[in-house]
Amino acid sequence: MDTSWKTRLCNECAQPYFTELMAFVRQAYAARTIYPPEADIFRALSLTSFEDVRVVIVGQDPYHGEGEAHGLCFSVHDGAKTLPSLRNIFKEIASEYGNAPQSTDLTSWAKQGVLLLNATLTVEKDCAGSHQGKGWETFTDAILKKISDEKEHVVFLLWGNYARKKADLIDHGKHLVLESAHPSPLSAHRGFFGNKHFKLTNEYLTAHKKQPINWHT
Repeated sequence: MDTSWKTRLCNECAQPYFTELMAFVRQAYAARTIYPPEADIFRALSLTSFEDVRVVIVGQDPYHGEGEAHGLCFSVHDGAKTLPSLRNIFKEIASEYGNAPQSTDLTSWAKQGVLLLNATLTVEKDCAGSHQGKGWETFTDAILKKISDEKEHVVFLLWGNYARKKADLIDHGKHLVLESAHPSPLSAHRGFFGNKHFKLTNEYLTAHKKQPINWHT
């Protein structure tokens, strides 16, 4: 984690549930194939410092296929297969701006202040949701609450029913919360396409004298 997160989350990391969670995670990595690579578990909190957070995108689980997850929700390494939800995210950006991003690796977004946070930070290979209910959600909820409480004018993008449940953690008077259907092919046509979230995000940031996000880098 970036030092800014270590400082703010030290009390959370001292809680019994987090100690139990880390023990579970260590045992899981030792016993079977877990994603993302162990060094990338907290990558979102490494690339985007607390001070730099301007946008938060909430995912559910890391990708559970080989060579996919690398610690940023919806992102995959360049050269890996572009997965359906990310493909639809790029389609929406193209519809708003006229062209889609070229890189499937969203590290550049993270470095601009977009916190790409999965609610659960680890998953067993080929077993979606396998690490839910182990404590990760308590930890990532604390992160969202910390951002809401201690910052102003952050944009939270909540796509799909799972992410939308996080809206209660956020002070809507201080921040912009944008909700829609998930970009999955199963739901994108029910409200993700046409949500204009990328332009709305930048309009809000600009209105509050913050640098907009270059979604194409």
